[in-house]
Amino acid sequence: MRDAISGGALTEVTFYILLSLFEPRHGYAVMRFIEAETGGRLDLGAGTLYGALKALEERGWIRRYGDERGRKKEFVITDAGKTAAKSELRRLHALTLTAERIIGGAI
Repeated sequence: MRDAISGGALTEVTFYILLSLFEPRHGYAVMRFIEAETGGRLDLGAGTLYGALKALEERGWIRRYGDERGRKKEFVITDAGKTAAKSELRRLHALTLTAERIIGGAI
């Protein structure tokens, strides 16, 4: 996973996954959330999503939620994941302010 929150940006997909998990969701619901929030611009395949979920879980940014008796595994963001998402939001906000100052106003 290319994301390095201490030194740089999260990928757009990682940021959207973290945002989607501010409430518990299973993988398909995460894919639908991202598709809806991006107007279909981002359309994740299952392999991409589940690889990212595994990496985020290993990093400690998300964790499994609830019991695992059902087929659908649910995930939720952790405090460390919230810290990463908030850091990315601050980075994006600073980027946007700079771009608006140079380009000339909000779009």
